[in-house]
This record gives sequence, structure tokens and C-alpha cells, in this order.
Amino acid sequence: MEFKLKKKEFYPVSEGLSEYLKTFGRTFEIPSVYEELHRFSQLFPLYDSEGNDTLWKTAHYDLSIREELNKQLTNIYSLLKTGDTRVIDHLQVARVDFCDFGNSRPFRIRIVNQFNDNYDHFYVKVADASRIYGLELEHILSPNRINYLVSQNTLVEEHIAGVPGDIFIRDYFEREETNRVRIAKEFVKFNERCFVRLLGDMRSYNYVVDITPDFEETQYRVRAIDFDQQSYEGSKEMYLPQFFLENQLVVELCTQRLNYQTMLQYQDEERTLMARRVHLARARLEAFFKCMCPDTISTPEKIEQLKGELNDYHETDEFSQCKTMGDLVKMNLKVTLGKSASASQLYDPTGLG
Repeated sequence: MEFKLKKKEFYPVSEGLSEYLKTFGRTFEIPSVYEELHRFSQLFPLYDSEGNDTLWKTAHYDLSIREELNKQLTNIYSLLKTGDTRVIDHLQVARVDFCDFGNSRPFRIRIVNQFNDNYDHFYVKVADASRIYGLELEHILSPNRINYLVSQNTLVEEHIAGVPGDIFIRDYFEREETNRVRIAKEFVKFNERCFVRLLGDMRSYNYVVDITPDFEETQYRVRAIDFDQQSYEGSKEMYLPQFFLENQLVVELCTQRLNYQTMLQYQDEERTLMARRVHLARARLEAFFKCMCPDTISTPEKIEQLKGELNDYHETDEFSQCKTMGDLVKMNLKVTLGKSASASQLYDPTGLG
């Protein structure tokens, strides 16, 4: 299915979310570097090794601005990685790229260690509340840890390594060594994780595939890298990666390699794992929903639409009492994880009342 999305509105960080971020060590004090990064004098298209336009543009800065940015950005990188700025003399900004294609209009910073030429990346974006909620839910409910910091209107994110989904589908599916059954299994699990926590717009270029060699076979994990569409859209299908045209080949692979009973097994496994994470992070989730539920991160029209579609999908009327997107996320966790027999036998699957 092909979706056409309008540019998503940015939602400011509320006082409640700001307190939550401070409590859980997600804040730091820096100058407003996102605005400073816009002081480039020129932008040059960035092409990949095959000559394809990456939709990123490399920014060029005058020498005085570049020197000022180098100090700020190496400080930020050190804070992100170590929580300190004492050992940064050997770090240097190698390149700054800008993308005006995505909702968050991010800057990607390449940092180089001058001792060994090893490089790493991080991102500087506008601090959008719905995106931050998405990052937190990924950190709490997924098997992946997320490293990010917020300072006033600036969001800094660690780079998530992996093969971009569109490239993985194009280049890896036909390789002899590729384990297609394991890919299908991981996509079913990824699809379930996205829907349970209402993370939308998981087209192939918004996630990566982490490939890990094992002692006999290769392991795969699908990881979201874009959280702009956390519980924002009104259509239920926006939160199911299986409905995106860009993922059609993966869906076909799943139907070819997995039968219905096996898919249900993998969904149940993922719900059980999520229920365990909810149980272990109960206090943090209570604090999280305390600030998310009253917050405005979508429009009343989208909330009403999603409320109705989730009621129909789950064959219930429990979503009718929800007033915000935060309420809908919390209720979807409760209802969806409650369907898992194994999770229900362990304990209350949400621990959220």
C-alpha cells in the first residue's frame, strides 16, 4: 500500500517531558547548536560509492565558523558518549551533512579520532516531543538501547549502525548465504513491536538490519532509525510495516517462508518479551505515561480516527475512553500484550493499571 504523508508538525517539549528527561539523565546544557549549523555558506550534493544521490548535502562553512562549530560539536560528541568533555583534543569534525528531505531536517556529524583515523557519526535535530517519546519507547520496550540527549530545542542522537532496509532488500535477498527464514522471522517480530507501541512510517529506508555472524548461522535484527511518526497518524495501517509498498518483497518472503501458525508463534514470542520489559521498567513507564498522556503530539482528528480503528481491530470499545495519543499507546500496550497467553500467565502484561 502506498502512503503519502504531509510534513509532520513539530511539537515542543512540554514541562512534564522536560522533567522526565532530567530525571532519567537525558538532558545537558549546550548552546543552541542546531541554529548554528545553519550558518553554512554552501551545500554540495553527497553521492554514494555508486554515484547515487543520497539526498544528503555536505555543508561548507567559513573558517571562523568551522572552528567554533568544531569545539561545540566535539564537546557534544564527548558528552553523548562519555558524559564528560575532558578528553576531546584528539577529536575533530571531519564533515557535516544536512538533509532537508526528512521531517526532522537533521544534520549528520562525522567525528574523527586523529590518533587512528577511526570515525563515528551523530545527529543534531530539532527537539520534537513526539520523536522523543518514540526514542524512549524504543529504549524501554525494544531489545535495543537508545543513546540521545536533549538541550532546550536541540536533540542529539547517536548513530544506529546497520544496513539500511532498502539496500538490504535490494542487495542481500538474493545472496546464497542469506538465511531467508531468519529474515522473515525478524520482520514479523519487528512488525509486532512497531504496532504494539504505535511507531509509524516504517518504510524500508526508515529502519536498518543489524547482521551478526553466529557460530553456525547469521543472526539478523531489524531496528527502527526514524521516530518522527511515533503515534501521530490516524490510520492504524501506518503502524504496521507490512502495509508499506517499500516492504512488499519482505512481506512476500514472510508468506513464502512462514506458515500462519509460525507467524502467530513469533508474534506471541515478541509480545512476551515486551511484557517482560514492561514489568522490569514499571516505574519508568509510569513516569513516562504521566508526561505523555496529557501531552499534545497529534491532532484531534487523527486521535479520533485511530481510536475508532483500534476499537475495530481489537474488537473492543476500550479505546473509546482515550483522549490523547499517549492514552492510545498505553491502551494498545495493555490490550495487545494482554492477548498473549504466555505473557498473561507471567504477570499483568502492562503493569500500568
